[in-house]
Amino acid sequence: MIKEGLISELKTVQAFFDRSISCLDESNSDFAPKEGMYTVASNVAHVALSIDWFIEGMFDPKGFDMNFEVHIQKAQDCKSLTTAKEWFGKAIENAIDTISGKTDEDLLQLIPKETIMGGAPRLAVVGAISEHTAHHRGALTVYSRLLNKTPLMPYGEM
Repeated sequence: MIKEGLISELKTVQAFFDRSISCLDESNSDFAPKEGMYTVASNVAHVALSIDWFIEGMFDPKGFDMNFEVHIQKAQDCKSLTTAKEWFGKAIENAIDTISGKTDEDLLQLIPKETIMGGAPRLAVVGAISEHTAHHRGALTVYSRLLNKTPLMPYGEM
């Protein structure tokens, strides 16, 4: 029963994110508001990679991989918005598949205390995915405005 709610939340995360970035296209891939910031493509790639990171970490007995420099570099290496969007879709699909295969007992087990979200039940990771994705969704709507584009309201039809 728990997993159905988590899967529904992940589908909502995907719908809101996809609507928010729908005004961006491949020609916007390399746009960044200023030097040193994520580009459009690397921002979306970061979101996708972070979903995978959260899902892997929630079930790893050691907790989360804390090598952030490697994760950031992988996102920054993504130069194509099309590729990043594909990664995002696959990350959501993987998260849904992973959670679908778990029991309520699995989802209620605690994350190891020595790591991020330590002591929280594993299912709390879906809320973290939602919050993290919303943060980047908002940033990308600002990028859109700076590109003179009007992002769609994320809360439309799903």
